[in-house]
Amino acid sequence: MNPQDLNLVGAGAATSVGRGWHASCAAQRAGLAGFVAHPFAHDVLGQAVRVAPAAWLTWGTDAAARLAALLVDAVEEAFQPLAGPAPDLRCGLVLALPAPRPGLPLDLVEQTCAALRRGLEFRGLQAPPVLASLAQGHAAGFAALRAAAQALHDGRADACIVAGADSWLEPDTLAWLESCARLHGAGTLNDPWGRVPGEAGAALLLCTQRTCAQLRLPTLARLASVGLGSEPCTPAGQVCTGAGLTQALSGALAALPDRRRVDDVVCDMNGERDRANEFAFTALRVADRLRSASGFIAPADTWGDVGAASAPLCVAAAAMAGLKGYAAGPWVLVWGGSDGPLRGAALFERRPAGH
Repeated sequence: MNPQDLNLVGAGAATSVGRGWHASCAAQRAGLAGFVAHPFAHDVLGQAVRVAPAAWLTWGTDAAARLAALLVDAVEEAFQPLAGPAPDLRCGLVLALPAPRPGLPLDLVEQTCAALRRGLEFRGLQAPPVLASLAQGHAAGFAALRAAAQALHDGRADACIVAGADSWLEPDTLAWLESCARLHGAGTLNDPWGRVPGEAGAALLLCTQRTCAQLRLPTLARLASVGLGSEPCTPAGQVCTGAGLTQALSGALAALPDRRRVDDVVCDMNGERDRANEFAFTALRVADRLRSASGFIAPADTWGDVGAASAPLCVAAAAMAGLKGYAAGPWVLVWGGSDGPLRGAALFERRPAGH
């Protein structure tokens, strides 16, 4: 896929280190971690689980309400470039949400969409029609980017918000992570290299080049391509050599001009060894297209593992680097992988502010 005329014009974020895009990215760049002890969830050793919560949300709030609250903040912020100039603009919404897992209700998508609509209306915003809801975990945001690009190309919308949210803080979810040896900690069922469960919401506003020109919208970056892959080796114990991730990265890198290399890589690496090994195999295959295969940026070091919010949040972080001038160059590759088979990547060409 090669969505050459799609531009990123806005972003929003709500994380454990900031209630806003600018605050979250500033804290992430400074290396400020939002990790705290969970007030009532403990591991098998009786130690409080380390998590990365959004501090303004009340402990004990159910998962759907948390996701909706995070999404309302992020979507409202991302929509700001369109707040005044285009009252009749057709704007759609594509959601990336968690895959089914213990601790989440079976009707999570329906509950979250309904609560999001109420939250936006409470703030005086008309909720955009939901074009698709993709409950596929970490890499869902890349599938959402592709769905949004298709909707814009088909003329079903003039602009599209790609938003994702997740929260790993439910006690049943934490117990499940521990039983799978994915929880960061020192217990017998923990992994010293495991993930720190977090929560976040993020949103990206995409517009066609025509819409940007008509409304004179500043552009943060151009979406060059989206690549998706499917990893056949996902059960624990199987050796994953990065087949699915290679497929996703190769698809995204196909739009990179000849003799150019990606300047920055931002990913959802979360401390788990399996993810590190998967990317190590993949990097061997695409190293000639990267300025530095080992110089990736992994924001989970600060805001924790944010699941389905990972893709839009990493894109938002990459866009901020270009906006503030600390990016290594214009080309940035963002990638991520779900706990299931889905893998995704997106290539952006960042532009200076005001372009």
